[in-house]
Amino acid sequence: MKFTIYGSGCAKCKQLTANAEDAAKAKGIDYDIEKVTDTNAIIDAGIMRTPALAIDGEIVIEGKVANADEIQKLLA
Repeated sequence: MKFTIYGSGCAKCKQLTANAEDAAKAKGIDYDIEKVTDTNAIIDAGIMRTPALAIDGEIVIEGKVANADEIQKLLA
């Protein structure tokens, strides 16, 4: 499974990354994380608000820091 975190690298982006990792570990899922901080790449991906999370290429969270429980539900 691949998580892509879109954002500037701010504290909210780091928290979203940690929450995604916690969710995957809780489910026993192998994962890779890619962090996209380039503004043009974020815009090209169609992201209007950061932080954002994509799972296997699908944007599932945008403009908020989801907690690990919310992310786990997306992994089900």
